[in-house]
Amino acid sequence: MGNRTEEDYNFVFKVVLIGESGVGKTNLLSRFTRNEFSHDSRTTIGVEFSTRTVMLGTAAIKAQIWDTAGLERYRAITSAYYRGAVGALLVFDLTKHQTYAVVERWLKELYDHAEATIVVMLVGNKSDLSQAREVPTEEARMFAENNGLLFLETSALDSTNVELAFETVLKEIFAKVSKQRQNSARTNAITLGGAQAGQEPGPGEKRACCISL
Repeated sequence: MGNRTEEDYNFVFKVVLIGESGVGKTNLLSRFTRNEFSHDSRTTIGVEFSTRTVMLGTAAIKAQIWDTAGLERYRAITSAYYRGAVGALLVFDLTKHQTYAVVERWLKELYDHAEATIVVMLVGNKSDLSQAREVPTEEARMFAENNGLLFLETSALDSTNVELAFETVLKEIFAKVSKQRQNSARTNAITLGGAQAGQEPGPGEKRACCISL
């Protein structure tokens, strides 16, 4: 996947990061979008997002990655946070079983607010801390399989699988969008921000934004 200028893209995919506070969501975001890692990550307050434009085949995809605190007191923002999301990374800390124990609750909250077709990946973060592991890989993998989720273990610290995690989710979203466009080609039923799918914006028009699956 290559990078393009942030203004040059065909689709915008909103992807949300969810999970308990302290599991490394913000560092996954900064590692993917800026290739940065902070050892002094303070708890995220409210919502922030970063973008990165990547290539999937000949299509330029602008990934809009949203991050929020996992603390209970910020739950009031969930409805707006999930609105329009077509992908989600549900992150837990491999070294803290309590963050994995509440994954099912996070998944329920996600499906309560997001579209049923949303692409979800379960992410076990901090794989670099193998000596402190509390969640067996197979246990998490089995949970993901039983719930129809993608699954990867990552390390935002040493970059292991971070690129692959986001890339896999974006590819899965793109595959769904492509299939949807093919199925609707005869009727031109799909519109992207008011422009028919497959059409390039005309002079002075903004590019299509935010796909709904």
